[in-house]
Amino acid sequence: MSADGRVSPARLQELRRTAIQLRRHVVESVHHAGAGHLGGPMSAAEILTALYFEVMDIDPATPSDPDRDRFILSKGHCSIGLYAVLAQRGYFPEEELKTFDAIDSRLQGHPDMAVLPGLDMSTGSLGQGLSPGIGMALAARLQGKSYHTWVVVGDGDSQEGQIWEAAFVAGRYGLDNLTCILDWNGLQQYGWSTEAGYGNDNRLPPQENPAARWQAFGWRTEEIDGHDLEQIITACGQARAASGAPTLIIARTVKGKGISYMEGDYSWHSRPVTDEDLRLARQELAVQEEGERHRQSGEPEGIGSEG
Repeated sequence: MSADGRVSPARLQELRRTAIQLRRHVVESVHHAGAGHLGGPMSAAEILTALYFEVMDIDPATPSDPDRDRFILSKGHCSIGLYAVLAQRGYFPEEELKTFDAIDSRLQGHPDMAVLPGLDMSTGSLGQGLSPGIGMALAARLQGKSYHTWVVVGDGDSQEGQIWEAAFVAGRYGLDNLTCILDWNGLQQYGWSTEAGYGNDNRLPPQENPAARWQAFGWRTEEIDGHDLEQIITACGQARAASGAPTLIIARTVKGKGISYMEGDYSWHSRPVTDEDLRLARQELAVQEEGERHRQSGEPEGIGSEG
């Protein structure tokens, strides 16, 4: 990132490729495990990539550095996305992703900070990630430290009462060293939440007008395209620089983003990946990577050098 907070086009291309690779890790890991959550990690791929490769002040060589930025994945069932970015960032070998959800693996269905370096909080039950984030932000203030705390929450996550209790407390204390990012893909395990119940065609988003809700608790808010890396990085920079109030970044995303047959389909919240699913996913992701390569070289897509 340059001194004025801008990210170079070359760096953005590198980050886009990293997000594509993250998605490949997610699909391959769930395929190998025979089960796992897919839709949520795919919608958060750019958010995680931006945080771990551009925004946060962290060093995999010193994962317990008391001055590091903190990160909490409140929607802990999306753990494979977090594991993928931790491996890519160098916290542990990427080969270990093949052990996802296996007995005695460090990479269980929900993150366990007691066994894996780079994790700042164990999460699983929805709605519980923002509260420890407040504790971390308050600790930084009391200790005179400058680290920032980042918390990613989801749609279903935000329906839990504890989230709103935490939102009130953070606003009350003006925790400007705390940023919450809402991965707003609009879907949950069984579709949209409606008065008529799940699976009904007359669907409404499970969280309407989040900006007004969080502003009422004393937060500053910003809404962005959650798949645009430049927007994510810019919004995070502004959140870090803000004073007097915590920040909510509303990241509009697509559940299952990056794989056409998963996008916007709530059935891909959690399900096995078949051999054919994996083949098609790898094929689509390879095309995306090739597109980024051509964009970098300036070649028209579909035209490459002979080899």
